[in-house]
Amino acid sequence: MDGHELLLVDDHTIFRAGLIRLLQHESDLRVVAEAATAADALELLEQRRFDAVLLDINLPVRSGLDLLRTMQRRWPELPVVVLSMYPARQYAVRAFEAGARGYVSKDMDAQELVMSVRRVANGGRYITGEVAGELIGAGRESSEDLHLDLSPREFEVLVALARGDRVTDIADAGHLSVKTVSTYRSRLLAKLGLSSTADLVRYAIDHGLVD
Repeated sequence: MDGHELLLVDDHTIFRAGLIRLLQHESDLRVVAEAATAADALELLEQRRFDAVLLDINLPVRSGLDLLRTMQRRWPELPVVVLSMYPARQYAVRAFEAGARGYVSKDMDAQELVMSVRRVANGGRYITGEVAGELIGAGRESSEDLHLDLSPREFEVLVALARGDRVTDIADAGHLSVKTVSTYRSRLLAKLGLSSTADLVRYAIDHGLVD
């Protein structure tokens, strides 16, 4: 059996090395290419076929969720497992809406992580009980969870601004004009009841959207 050939997309070299070491003991799973950015990942996907992608949700310049939507438009049959350090409540629903077939925490037990990758690579889905609960109860839980009502693009801009990305970089990554990004910023302030970019950063940190 040749096994499934995987693309690993994560900007942390140490995490990539650790995951590759973990999977190298599995005869049916093999990481054959690595990427640290969305641009690098797309270039690799243009060059060859992969059986599945392991995708970090927090990438520089262009987020993993944005990359996931692009991959699903261009390669809709490509299975993707989203890897995240963030709570399922904040990102799992958006990941599955964008086309992910699995959502796993980076601090998950090693064997469960392997099992989740194998299941998705074999054409299945991997949904933990916690994530299933979020999918069933998707929606704003309280008046403090206003970000759950944001559109995918608004959410992307919120996270990018909270990470400290420059407006010009956000515009380039999203193929938007600087004016459009500024409009999104104004819309975010209005929807979240905030008054400045600093408030957006605090909101994102308080709700576990960024470190």
